Amino acid sequence: MSADEDARWLDWVTKQFESIAGDDKEIDLDEFKTALKVKEQSFFAERFFALFDSDGSSSISLDELLEALDLLIHGSETDKLRFLFQVYDVDEGSIDPDELRTVLKSCLRESAISLPEEKLDDLTLALFESADKDNSGAITFEELKAELEDFPEVMENLTIAANWLKPPEADQKKRQTPRYLTRAYWHNNSRKLLFLCGYACLSLALFVGAVLQHRHGSACYMLAKGCGQCLNFNCTFVMVLMLRRCLTWLRATWVVRVLPLDQNILLHQIVGYAILGYTLVHTTAHIFNFQLSEHSGFSVWEYLLTTRPGIGWVKGTASVTGVVLQVVICLMGICSSTFVRRSGHFEVFYWSHLSYVWVWSLLMVHCANFWKWFVVPGLLFLLEKIIGIAVSRMGGLYIVEVNLLPSKVTHLVIKRPQFFQFKPGDYVYINIPVIAKYEWHPFTISSAPEQSDSLWLHIRSMGQWTNRLYEYFRQPQSPAPSPRRLAASLRSRQVSAKFGENHRFCNIKCYVDGPYGTPTRQIFASEHAVLIGAGIGITPFASILQSIYRRRKQNCPNCSYSWCENIKDSEMKLRKQVDFIWINRDQKSFEWFVSLLTKLEMDQADGEPERFLEMHMYMTSALCKNDMKAIGLQMALDLLAKKEKRDSITGLRTRTQPGRPEWAKVFQKISEENKGKVHVFYCGSPALAKVIKAQCEHFGFNFYKENF
Repeated sequence: MSADEDARWLDWVTKQFESIAGDDKEIDLDEFKTALKVKEQSFFAERFFALFDSDGSSSISLDELLEALDLLIHGSETDKLRFLFQVYDVDEGSIDPDELRTVLKSCLRESAISLPEEKLDDLTLALFESADKDNSGAITFEELKAELEDFPEVMENLTIAANWLKPPEADQKKRQTPRYLTRAYWHNNSRKLLFLCGYACLSLALFVGAVLQHRHGSACYMLAKGCGQCLNFNCTFVMVLMLRRCLTWLRATWVVRVLPLDQNILLHQIVGYAILGYTLVHTTAHIFNFQLSEHSGFSVWEYLLTTRPGIGWVKGTASVTGVVLQVVICLMGICSSTFVRRSGHFEVFYWSHLSYVWVWSLLMVHCANFWKWFVVPGLLFLLEKIIGIAVSRMGGLYIVEVNLLPSKVTHLVIKRPQFFQFKPGDYVYINIPVIAKYEWHPFTISSAPEQSDSLWLHIRSMGQWTNRLYEYFRQPQSPAPSPRRLAASLRSRQVSAKFGENHRFCNIKCYVDGPYGTPTRQIFASEHAVLIGAGIGITPFASILQSIYRRRKQNCPNCSYSWCENIKDSEMKLRKQVDFIWINRDQKSFEWFVSLLTKLEMDQADGEPERFLEMHMYMTSALCKNDMKAIGLQMALDLLAKKEKRDSITGLRTRTQPGRPEWAKVFQKISEENKGKVHVFYCGSPALAKVIKAQCEHFGFNFYKENF
């Protein structure tokens, strides 16, 4: 840190210490644990406290804290390593196997990793044998220092991860050029920005045209008419953006390279908010105009709430229908907010959004010319709905198998009808009458199109409907066993091998509307694809990875020999590499698709001189390698993975990395590989999407986000 940063940090630490220490100006062990946000029984908190308490008074003064932190921040590499050695060396001499096992067990607890006792013994033995160079039965400081030289990334920023000692992020960030003003942003978002410019110009032209047409009226009247004309357009265009079948068809044409079809949801939201704005201005302008017209014998309230003034082409109902429309549109806007949709109240959004039928009906009565704007898009919308109902009701669809996976994920296996065709990464709307008779919810298909007998959905419990689904199948009395089972064809591909209360066969009626295309269809036009899934966001990529593998795998017709080769498919440019990045919070979440990933790894290793698929796993609850509470564990995991050629956390050959990806380094490495134009596909939380998109703009990668 610079001198100024050092001074600010010192001031910040002093204030934090004073807020924790209280009147006695000393921090005891309990206060220290609270500040570090650790569990009651924390080996590391107790060891840090003992080392910080240099005078053995069972409390830490400000001077003692600053002295210890000064060593960790400004000390030499040897000073930091000696502190680490003292943390591990409880009896003050050398580290014996029992001490190391205690340390590693504590590391596992701090990182929320659960491993069998036998695996803990293996980790202890791997690290101890590697570090104990002279086979003396104990690890000395010099031996630990020599061992750490094989892990240079550990020393980059050695820390105890005390967040309460870090200054606010805003004080540390340097001023940067706003992202929206960079050349990279405008280049990578050119289709969307041009489309929005065209939309804005058309709206302006409609507004000006309506104002000029009614220029003999008052200013308020002209403003109301201008907004009304814009509403005619927007209230039909908002529907065009949700013609999912038409958009899915257009994705297979050249139009996808010109129009931002993959961002139809975002554009739908923008137009929706524009409608809300236009209605507010339209209504307000009319109210002011009515006030100016009071001399005609009617009050403002009579203009607004009665048909006596005779305004409108259907028995003077323009004002009354306008007030109702204003209320309904405002309610739709509120119920469509991110807070409502993402806070477990999706049903509020779903049911309130169905009022679009009333909005269009009232607009027909309210405005004499609205039907001219509505007729063509309305017919397309009606046709899509009829096709959707017909497709969903054709053929008996049944949920034939259910797996309840960790973190409240429900894996549904649906008997796939012969006519149902889809592309990898597509999604469907599903209705399960026993859960909710009239509700339809969208979920990505997680099975491959080549899997002809079944359809997979992985559903994370995040709202009322998804929680009801999980709880329904968790009940021991339901559902009843089905005599028709797909056990023979599904058992070999089952994601979860666990049978019993979390796995059952059934025969439950359901309806599926779709499939609908997503941005992930562009993967097959990529040269170098990067797939990033956060949590359950892996589902579209599970389908894609299976499909790619099945297309690449070749089998000898005369024997059981199989091999992989480059895809000979006119639809696919994907030749060089796929980087798959999966980020999970906890260890159990990897169980959702670990069997599939293991199979892909094994099949790839059997027949390919050059890896086509590179996997990168991240566990965010695990402490990073440069954290003192995790260094020993991460070293042991690395050593045991090299020895067993298998990761101890997931069982994959790919080593699970702790913490969050450093996206700048990840994308820098991908850029340096120079394996063709890079396309990044993401499915997960919107917050992480913004971070990844910004990095893609910096490196010139194309970015696609799953939206539905």
